[in-house]
Amino acid sequence: MGDSDASSSAAPGAHEDNDTDRPGFFRRLFDGFGGSAEPQEDAPPGTGEVRHRRHGLANLRRMRVDDVSIPKADIVAVPDTITKDDLVKVFRESGLTRLPVYSGTLDTPVGMAHLKDFALMHGFNGAGARFNLKKILHPLLFVPPSMPIGVLLTKMQTERRHMALVIDEYGGVDGLVTIEDLIEQVIGEIEDEHDTEEGKNWRLEKTGCYLALAKTNLEEFEQEIGIGLTEEEEIDGEEIETLGGLVFVLAGHVPARGEVVPHPAGLEFEVVDADPRRIKRLRVRLPGALGAATAGARVVEAQARQDG
Repeated sequence: MGDSDASSSAAPGAHEDNDTDRPGFFRRLFDGFGGSAEPQEDAPPGTGEVRHRRHGLANLRRMRVDDVSIPKADIVAVPDTITKDDLVKVFRESGLTRLPVYSGTLDTPVGMAHLKDFALMHGFNGAGARFNLKKILHPLLFVPPSMPIGVLLTKMQTERRHMALVIDEYGGVDGLVTIEDLIEQVIGEIEDEHDTEEGKNWRLEKTGCYLALAKTNLEEFEQEIGIGLTEEEEIDGEEIETLGGLVFVLAGHVPARGEVVPHPAGLEFEVVDADPRRIKRLRVRLPGALGAATAGARVVEAQARQDG
């Protein structure tokens, strides 16, 4: 997930000013993305189709924190007793820049560790000064699940927090939400420079392994890899248009981040990024022989273009 900021004018009702010549910040922001404040038709869960989901300013009042938060089971967090090498490993494998830190169990959070602070002190390989996790901890923001997301967005901006833990009625941790999760309910999915190459919905990471957006057109990706992904008898491909939709059908639910979903043809889909409602990014691993063949074909094609 990327870092974002927002204006305190996101408070519920801020965009209802009768002075139409001075629209609120989020009205101007959303109009800049070509969106509409009117809700749109919802998409089926897990399809990754942003254009059919309900995005708009109305969500700031309509939606609550528990509508967008990551479930407790999917939170990537570390204990306050973690070693320097293990912390580096978690940062590297999760791809996250912020990690909640707990004492004993996640229900006793003690702060948040930021990759930037760790890197400034120890370098990206974990060298440098003697490791002391407490020195780089930041305070956490705690919110109830019933809070409107517009109120939380304002609170996060005011207190300069990009992450909040959702606390249940017993004081335990129930979920996690980031400022990006909130803003995406207004303007749609936010993609950064680590997602895919500009103008493409996928990129080849290495031989036989692709990183792809869930909204990737299924037919186009099939042409890229040379494999029919809906030809198996157990897959009804008539209603599937995207990679995210295919993975949702294969799993039978919206898979969590880190979950690996196998395909009958021998492929594997690893969920790189997702929220409780939809899949966002996938890592697609082709079967060994097919992966090598695809890579070889790409080399031959590139050589032909160069010779031509």
